[in-house]
Amino acid sequence: MQTAIISAAASGIGLAIARGLNADGWRVYVCDSDEAALAALAQAGPGLTAFPCDVSDAGAVDGFYRAVEKDLARAGPGGIDLLVNNAGVSGPTARFEEQPVADWQRTIDVNINGMFLMTRAAIPLLRAKAPGSSIITMSSNAGLLGCPLRGPYVASKWALIGLTKTLAMELGPEGIRANALCPASVEGPRIDRVIAADAQARGLSVAEVESEYKRQSSLRAFATNDDIVGMVRFLASPAGQRISGQAIAIDGHTESLSLDMDSQGAAGVFRKAP
Repeated sequence: MQTAIISAAASGIGLAIARGLNADGWRVYVCDSDEAALAALAQAGPGLTAFPCDVSDAGAVDGFYRAVEKDLARAGPGGIDLLVNNAGVSGPTARFEEQPVADWQRTIDVNINGMFLMTRAAIPLLRAKAPGSSIITMSSNAGLLGCPLRGPYVASKWALIGLTKTLAMELGPEGIRANALCPASVEGPRIDRVIAADAQARGLSVAEVESEYKRQSSLRAFATNDDIVGMVRFLASPAGQRISGQAIAIDGHTESLSLDMDSQGAAGVFRKAP
């Protein structure tokens, strides 16, 4: 049986990936810091095993992997075929000089340090299933293009691509692949929150900002969870066995995330973030 670990998979994109792989017959280990969502996930049926874990906490990550290894040992010597680094936070929305230091640090702690801690602990388990095992890390097209007012998020997502390429170089000789997915805005509550924060920061309506985001894509549409699940399935399958070290955009052809910083919004002027 193929086995995956997915971080922050009690809801959203992570949950969609977990359910998709589980439907394909995978055994899936899920960690998340949202214990209420984990409790609901535990009732979802066999094949999904959930544990609480804040990926930015080294002790919590070590505890999660001990629990996974203990469970794997019940079926004999084991390892994992796939790690999906999905955990991440959107970070604050503000001009660079107004970014709160604590919010910057929290974004880096979850998005970069969390990926480091989860991947470092997973490598021995991936090695046990190599060749053929892989790492998929959720970056963003903001990590390819940059995005005003989102400095901490952008910095973290660019870093994930560099770490992915480095992992591909280090682990490739053992048959372990590493790729980053770079979706644009993905339909759902998370992008709704980002749009609301952006609208408030810029003195625009939510509808105006949503329309602006969609116009950045040639296809004029947000990505969906199904788009991302399909790419994860492909990369984890034999069809993706020669793909490594890539930052793969799932963004409907987006060439720029720039905003008209001089435009007159609903309030008549650009507002500073609160």
